[in-house]
Amino acid sequence: MTSRPVRIGLQLQPQHADYQTIRRTAAEAEELGVDILFNWDHFYPLYGEPEGLHYECWTMLAAWAEQTSRVEIGALVTCNSYRNPELLADMARTVDHISGGRLILGIGSGWFEKDYQEYGYEFGTAGGRLDDLAEALPRIESRFAKLNPAPTRDIPVLIGGGGEKKTLRLVARHADIWHSFGDAETVERKIGILRQHCADVGRNPDEIEISTAVRGEPAESGPEFRKLGASLFTVSASGPDYDLSELKSWLTWRDQTNG
Repeated sequence: MTSRPVRIGLQLQPQHADYQTIRRTAAEAEELGVDILFNWDHFYPLYGEPEGLHYECWTMLAAWAEQTSRVEIGALVTCNSYRNPELLADMARTVDHISGGRLILGIGSGWFEKDYQEYGYEFGTAGGRLDDLAEALPRIESRFAKLNPAPTRDIPVLIGGGGEKKTLRLVARHADIWHSFGDAETVERKIGILRQHCADVGRNPDEIEISTAVRGEPAESGPEFRKLGASLFTVSASGPDYDLSELKSWLTWRDQTNG
């Protein structure tokens, strides 16, 4: 993989906090120098009080587009099941324009069963949801080409997940960024599989940025992931009180690494 400069993302989880706290934390993260501000696409908290405070993903991204001025913004990740692909493309294009070209379209096949049950979506099977994502991605790309006005740029597509047969094949075909989970050994194996999928579809794997979720001290995992070609490192913070101390450590490491 080509050596890209290190970037740091913050997944600002929209759970257990009132919106004013989320808004203040987003502003603080931008001021600290974070590169990308992510939320997530769920309807209920993923941990903690299951019926706790929570907000919707894309209306929040539109607000962040107005509130922020420098950071890229996006969902880590949008659930493909919750919106018609053409509508999602239009939403992404609109937030792209509101933000002045700072949107990343993070997308995945969905997995949190409570969201589906409570909001009336068919949960189905993991394989079926991945097949739906495979059908949706070309439709999103096609709609981008038809919208007036067009997006301000080729909106980067981030695909999250590590499924080796289906997800990584979709990454090879459609993604600008692959978001991974797991330790360095796991990510290294999956990068090898991704490279094979890229070869199969005639794609240069160096075109795909490697992203990973991280926690703890940068010195413990950062250099290892870096050697594998990872360049986007995302920490997470949850309400009610968003602790950005971990983020600050990673930002310091980014600046030292990039020189």
